[in-house]
Amino acid sequence: MQWRTDRRGFLAAAGAGLAAAAAMPRFAWAVEGDTLRLRVGADFQVLDPYGIIGELDDIIPRCTNVTLVRLGDMREGNEWRPWAAERIEWQDPTKLAFTLREGLQWTGGFGPVTAADVKFSFERIAGSDSAWAYQFEKLKEVEVIDDRSGIIHLTEPFAPFVVIALPYYGGHIICQKAVEAAGGSYTTEIPAECGPYLFDTWEQNQKVTLKANPDWTGEKPAFARVEFYIVTDDQAAQLAYEADAFDFTRVAVAAAAQLKTALPQGATLIEAPSTRYAWLTINMNAEPLRDPKVRQAIQYAYDGDAVLTGAYDGLVSRSTGVVPPTSGYARPSNLIATRDVEKARALLAEAGAEGLELDLYALTDATSQTIAQIVQASLAEAGITVTIQPTEEAAYWALGDKTAGEAYKSIELVLMNFAGGIDPTENLVWFRPDQIGLYNWSFFDSAEYEDLYQKSMVEPDPDKRRAMFNRMEDLMEDSGGFVFICFEPYLALHDQNLVPVILADGHPDPVAFRLS
Repeated sequence: MQWRTDRRGFLAAAGAGLAAAAAMPRFAWAVEGDTLRLRVGADFQVLDPYGIIGELDDIIPRCTNVTLVRLGDMREGNEWRPWAAERIEWQDPTKLAFTLREGLQWTGGFGPVTAADVKFSFERIAGSDSAWAYQFEKLKEVEVIDDRSGIIHLTEPFAPFVVIALPYYGGHIICQKAVEAAGGSYTTEIPAECGPYLFDTWEQNQKVTLKANPDWTGEKPAFARVEFYIVTDDQAAQLAYEADAFDFTRVAVAAAAQLKTALPQGATLIEAPSTRYAWLTINMNAEPLRDPKVRQAIQYAYDGDAVLTGAYDGLVSRSTGVVPPTSGYARPSNLIATRDVEKARALLAEAGAEGLELDLYALTDATSQTIAQIVQASLAEAGITVTIQPTEEAAYWALGDKTAGEAYKSIELVLMNFAGGIDPTENLVWFRPDQIGLYNWSFFDSAEYEDLYQKSMVEPDPDKRRAMFNRMEDLMEDSGGFVFICFEPYLALHDQNLVPVILADGHPDPVAFRLS
C-alpha cells in the first residue's frame, strides 16, 4: 500500500435569486471579494457524522468541525497531513498516538476540544449501525492520556486506518458535552462547532452559507464566506456558472467535448480520473430475479459499449469491478467481458422467464437517465421489458433502506454510483452481508467475500491484497447481482484565479480553496 503523506428544472431548483443571475451575462470571470460560491448537487440531510449521507453532509462538517488529519487534492496523490493534531505517529502497528493543537475551542461555551471528545467521537461510531462504522472496525479504544493527548488502540495492525478513518465522514470530531446535552445525536443543527467556518444560514433546497469563525486559531481560510448553491442538474449548473451564479461547479460528462472546443472565457476545466464508481444493481432477493440464470441473462444483454459512448462520450473504459484502476489493485477483466444477446435469450428460456418485466430505478440527472434508457434498449433486445422509474434524491436513497419499510426486499434494478476512497476496502465495504438493508441493495451475501475482506484489511503484501480484491469482485459478478459500468470521469469548471482542492471522494474542500 502506498500513499504520499495521498454513495449518494434548473430555475425551480435554484430559486429566484439564482434564476435572476442565470438570466444575466457573465461579465466577471473571476472570484471577487471574500465570498467563495460553490455549486452542489443536493441539499444536506444529516450533519452528525454518525448519520452523514451525501456530499454536502460531509462538506459542511469538514468546514465547521475538525479531524485529526486532512487530505490533499486527489490530483496530487491524496497527501495527508496533521490538522487538529499537532502530532500524530505510530508507536507500534496497533498504537497511534496524537496530541491536539492548542487553541481549538468549541462554540457555545463548551470549552476546548479535548482527547475525550476524540474518544467520544470515534467510539460512538465503532461497532454501531452507522454506515461509517467500517472506518473504525479495527478500533479497540481511544485511551485518553490528558486533555490534549491520547492513544488510538487497534485490535490488529491496519495501516490504511489513517486515510480511511481519520480525515472525513466518521472522523469528524464532535463535542461530547454538547452532543450529550442535545440528546446524543443531531441532524441539521450542530450543537457545537470548531472549525475554520461556522454554519450561518440555510435556504432549504436552495442555498447554504458558512461564515468565517472569528475564534479559529488554525490556518486561516482564503474566504470569509462560503455559499453553496443547490442545483441538481449538471447542465443547468453549467448555464448558471456561465451566468456568473457561482465560481465552481461539476459539469456533465456530455459537456466535455463542447467545453474543450469552446471553453467559457476566464474559465478552467478540470478533467481527471476519479474513484466514483457506477454499476447496475440486480436484486437477487426480488422474486423475478431469484433464478441466477435470469440475472446472468441481464449481464449478457447489457451493452457496455453503448453506455460508455452514449452516457460518457467515450471518455472512460468499462470497469472490471469497484476497485479503481488508479489503485493498482483492479481486476484485469470482467468474467462476462463480451455482450451476447443470444446467450441472454437462451438463459431466459432455460429459466422459463420469457416476457420478463422489470422496474429500473435511477436518479433524475441527465447521465443516469441516459444510462437507464440505454439499459432499457439493450435488455429489450433480449426480450426483457424495462420500465424506468426516475427517482429524486431523498426517495432514491430510501429504496434500499430497511428502516423505511419492507420495499427494499423487492426492488429489482437500480443504477447506482458511489464516491470511492483511497484504499480498495473503502469501495468493497458496501457489499458485505451486514450492508444488506443499508447499501448492499443486491442482497449479495457471501461468507467467502466477508472472510477475504477481513483478511485484506490486515494483509500488508500488495500482491496478496490484489488477489483477494480480484477474487471478491469475481464473487460479486458471479452472483449475478452486479453489472459494473465504469469509474466516472471528474469534470468541473472553475474561475481561472481560483485554485480548487478536490478530495479522493470527488467532493470539494472549501477550506483549502485559495486564489492564485
